[in-house]
Amino acid sequence: MTLDDLAATIAARVQADPDSSWTARLLAKGPEKCAEKFGEEAIEAIIEAIKDDKSRLTSEAADVLFHLLVMLQSRNVPLSDVMAELARRQGTSGISEKASRSE
Repeated sequence: MTLDDLAATIAARVQADPDSSWTARLLAKGPEKCAEKFGEEAIEAIIEAIKDDKSRLTSEAADVLFHLLVMLQSRNVPLSDVMAELARRQGTSGISEKASRSE
C-alpha cells in the first residue's frame, strides 16, 4: 500500500457510516479532533524513538502517517499538494528554506 492508496481510502471513508468506520467516525468529529489525534500519535512515536524500540517506533510511525492523512482530509488538503510542496523544496537547504519563510 502506498500513501496515495491510503489517502484515497481515507477520502472514500468520508461517506462511510461512522458506526462502522473508525476513519469516518474521526472525520465526523471535525478537524480539531483529527489534529488532536495526530498530535497524540506523534507524541507516542517520539516516546518510542527515545526508548529505541524499533518495532514499536515502526508501529507508531504508521499511526502517525495514517492520522496525518486523516487530518489533511479533514481540511481538504490533498496529499498531492503536500508532495508538490516537498518537490518544490527539493534541492534547497533546510536552513535556507526555513529562513525564506515569512512567519
